[in-house]
Amino acid sequence: DLLERVHKGGGDDAIQRHTQRNKKLFVRERLSLLLDDGPFLELSPLAGLGLPYGDVPAAGCLTGIGRIRGVWCVFVANDATVKGGTLYPIGVKKQLRAQEIAQQNRLASVYLVDSGGAFLPLQSELFPDKLHGGRIFYNEAVLSATGIPQVALVCGSCVAGGAYIPTMAEEAVIVENIGTLFLAGPPLVRAATGEDVSAQELGGAQLHAEVSGCCDHLAPSEAEAHQRLRSIISTLSYQEQPAQEVAEQQDSPLYSAEELLGLAPRDHRCSLPVRLILSRLMDGSRFQEFKGSYGRTLVTGFGHVEGRLAGVVANNGELSDDAALKGCHFVQLCAQRGIPLLFFQNTVPMPAAPASLAQVGK
Repeated sequence: DLLERVHKGGGDDAIQRHTQRNKKLFVRERLSLLLDDGPFLELSPLAGLGLPYGDVPAAGCLTGIGRIRGVWCVFVANDATVKGGTLYPIGVKKQLRAQEIAQQNRLASVYLVDSGGAFLPLQSELFPDKLHGGRIFYNEAVLSATGIPQVALVCGSCVAGGAYIPTMAEEAVIVENIGTLFLAGPPLVRAATGEDVSAQELGGAQLHAEVSGCCDHLAPSEAEAHQRLRSIISTLSYQEQPAQEVAEQQDSPLYSAEELLGLAPRDHRCSLPVRLILSRLMDGSRFQEFKGSYGRTLVTGFGHVEGRLAGVVANNGELSDDAALKGCHFVQLCAQRGIPLLFFQNTVPMPAAPASLAQVGK
């Protein structure tokens, strides 16, 4: 009876409001999309019951161990039907325990973030000692530094502390029209500055995918977002594949590499769209782009060549400052995952402004 009660999160009314009015998936539906078919191990399912301040079903978040694309991962998923996914003291303890298990077993950490940050009536209890709320972010940084991947999905409103986790993750996906990311929401902005701004304008998916670069993938729906997340896990290259399996997975490009000579521009001032080149080199002409909406003059992403996973850094015009940041992020990502890099250099020379002889002499 207790488990059945916990599985309903904040209750039937809260689930109906979450799924119908807010147009979001219930947290257990999200896990069914993310995890491979088969059972998973849920951690601390009864945490949060019988507390002095009342019941908090599953401590407001689901944690556990499951397979994603065959890779064992620890997941932490906020349940927004329980007080908007806010963080209770018991929720802090539960998330810290999940991170401890991930560290001890070197399991990738996957965060499904839909949280309003700290539960304010109990915020004084969130930071009392060594195992306080900020320890979650510290652990995320430590796990990443030790080579344990940290991946996040923004599938709801992420405010204050809820915004730190996806921003600190190595790779993050955000859902269009649903995901938002900011330290303070529109009501606080209005109170502080008098400015009226919508949640999407302040920290929506388009803003963070195209302008700030905080999120690396923009998904049009939750179903697509979870597929993107599964694709990210497939690039972790945790286990070395046997040569026979690599040979079996090898797939020829859809377009012939012999066409590359005919694609080369005659004028060096012309820049060839680099995707035309990649489609003739990648296995099956498949390419998993990284930060596709940000820094568009540099194309980065993952693909297979002769069955082997490789990272691609390819010029697609003049190198801008945001493209340089994007390239730096991607190279660091490949270095951490032990993925070889392919560079495609094709930067059109920038026109020089006229200069006097005096300026040249300087």
